[in-house]
Amino acid sequence: MTDAPAEGGSTDDRDRRAPMARRTFIGYVLAGATLAVAADLRLGTPAHAAVPTAPQIPELFDLEDLQTLAALPTSSLVKIVLDEDGTASFELPRAEVGQGITTSTAMIIAEELDLPLEKVRVTLAPARPELLLNQLTGGSNTTVSTFTPVRVAAAVARKALLEAAALELGTAVELLTAKAGVITAADGASRTYGSLAAKAAGRTVRAVRAELKQASEYTVIGSPRGRADARAAVTGQKQFTMDLQIPDALPTMVCRPPGLNGAPKEVRNAPAVLAMPGVTDVATVGTGVAVRAATFGQCIDAVRALDVDWAPGSVEGESDETILARVRRAELPLAVPKVPLLAKTVEADFTFMFRSSAALEPNCAIADVRADRATVWAGLKSPVVAQGDIARAVGLPPSAVTVHVVTGGGSFGHKLFGDAAIEAATVSQAMGKPVKLMWHRADEPRQGRVHPMATSRIRATHLAGQVLTFEQRHTSVVTDFSHGLGEMITATADRLPTGLGGLTFSETIFTLTQELPYHFGLVTQLLSETDARFNTGSMRNIYSPDVACANELVVDQLARAMGQDPLRFRLAFLRNDRVKAALEKVAEAGRWGRQMPEGTAQGIAVHSEYKGATAVLVEIDCRPGTVGRTVPDAVTGPRVTKAVIAVDAGLVINPKGLEAQMLGGVSDGIALALTSSLHLRDGHFLEASWDNYFYTRQWNTPPEFACIVMPSDSPQPGGAGEAGVAASVAAVACAYARATGTVPTRFPVNHDALSFDVKPFVPPVPASPTDGLHHTY
Repeated sequence: MTDAPAEGGSTDDRDRRAPMARRTFIGYVLAGATLAVAADLRLGTPAHAAVPTAPQIPELFDLEDLQTLAALPTSSLVKIVLDEDGTASFELPRAEVGQGITTSTAMIIAEELDLPLEKVRVTLAPARPELLLNQLTGGSNTTVSTFTPVRVAAAVARKALLEAAALELGTAVELLTAKAGVITAADGASRTYGSLAAKAAGRTVRAVRAELKQASEYTVIGSPRGRADARAAVTGQKQFTMDLQIPDALPTMVCRPPGLNGAPKEVRNAPAVLAMPGVTDVATVGTGVAVRAATFGQCIDAVRALDVDWAPGSVEGESDETILARVRRAELPLAVPKVPLLAKTVEADFTFMFRSSAALEPNCAIADVRADRATVWAGLKSPVVAQGDIARAVGLPPSAVTVHVVTGGGSFGHKLFGDAAIEAATVSQAMGKPVKLMWHRADEPRQGRVHPMATSRIRATHLAGQVLTFEQRHTSVVTDFSHGLGEMITATADRLPTGLGGLTFSETIFTLTQELPYHFGLVTQLLSETDARFNTGSMRNIYSPDVACANELVVDQLARAMGQDPLRFRLAFLRNDRVKAALEKVAEAGRWGRQMPEGTAQGIAVHSEYKGATAVLVEIDCRPGTVGRTVPDAVTGPRVTKAVIAVDAGLVINPKGLEAQMLGGVSDGIALALTSSLHLRDGHFLEASWDNYFYTRQWNTPPEFACIVMPSDSPQPGGAGEAGVAASVAAVACAYARATGTVPTRFPVNHDALSFDVKPFVPPVPASPTDGLHHTY
């Protein structure tokens, strides 16, 4: 992955260029009424991976590189348009689901174009099948893969505007200055970008050479900025899918089966339900029985009234323990290579239960399917794949399906799949009418995407103050990668590192993301999977939260076995200087080793992934008075009272946005370690909505939180969207072990205590509340 050669230059010339210097790139001025530009994105964003001693595969080529490489062939199809009002418009071929990429992308454009940030408008591109693999949002890759291409397009626009201004003002380009959307000549004469937009436009496509700014020239990139959509979000003006007003698209919900992946056989009372207030349609589809009504409240009433004969689900009679037994049977053996007879062994075995990846915004979509075409609106992170799936579901060619990508209210892996969009399309087709489909909160944990149950077994050997071997065998229920990452692996197979041939999609992604940053002798980390009957997905950070949690707990055990402090032990064995610097920073800021009352403790952990480094220090209170504290309608338990996270994400576009991502990552980590899981009993997941799925709530968040953004001399951004999760889970687990004197082996630690009354499975949703204000405080 290298830069495209400059016009007239050879590939050899390109390769001899110093990668950190100001670079010349090729872009295009496109034909159009106003200025439109594109980058030759074959240049991509190159990975500058140093080769350390005995590197693991992700240190040479990781999931970021895979996604960036897969996007390159169609990257020149993405363009920036300058309008006559002086605004720059850009359709980002990614999904905004709360991570702030529309803001950071606007900052990149504003920087390179010398345009005020408020004059840049970034929207989301609809599904564009011609982009192929260049329209998938995941793996913390958006900014990594788009940073240089977007800058090149903006720089080409800026150069075209300067050339147009030079003709207008009768001077040389070199004598002009561009600032805040205005080009000024030496004599003070000036032109706005808007006035030059049409003049700079091309009648034909032409190649343009443009230079990018040096990092020392940045005034926008690296400055903390509030989200461009923040005011709209908090004032209710921001448009999510359910806010859209599509003609005749009425509220629609689905009565779902009591068992996971069951199907309807017969509806016994359809005429009676059709006669209920507001109900317009009842239709049977593969996932259940859909009802369309004037309001969602009337939909809920109708769903509850339906009398349906259901076919069995895919996991009838199964429970946590029976699935765990299946996972155990699929475990690969640990096989320590030959080590000296006096070497000692540390072994550990951890279990991670099913978890819901539901976001705050329920699964939802709007669909209008006609005989010859279909139009769908939804928050989708892989819209091209969804477009194809919708086309197959309704029997239309993909070219007859239009998919509009709408800002999503969170994702956590959910929106990588087009489940709601496909279902909405099939319901619309069955009813012959537009529908505004929304899943009930109870539907998501019971029938939606879940993070797979997994075990992680580790065996490490040590002798004379050195770790000789570190083996990890991670075994999981199958993770579904049918959302586009699998296609990326297939498309780039001939360019993947040696050692990845013959692996499954899951094994390849595991290998490209797992990196142990310690000098632990011979290191092996292997994945095996089993049982594809569940609806699974890539919840935030995919495998890493479980893998890192297991690793760091064993690191603490190795330190204890070798008589060392956990911090000093890590610093002695870390082989990644960026990780080491982050760890030293959190230890200093968090006052590692300070005296703590009995029943409380500190924990530290590190993680390296996506060309970045993260370290976390937490303090936890496991004293009985804290564990047993009472909060109305809440699960409490141990509380993390302090969290300090240090993150090295390379070049940071928006520090404020990065800090928000890290706060979210720490909250995820606390939940995964302590409180949030699904319980499978008799073929059902018991949880139904957020009142009994215990994500981190206000009463469990740390009163003290600090995020330290590490300085970096990298010219490229690293992945940040998931960077805060894995080390946070691990640090909380390590702190819990030190506070209680017992190393936890099943996560979350409260899983064995069922702390809620299970809602009925028939009807599948509870009645609409009529006293909601009485439950606020």
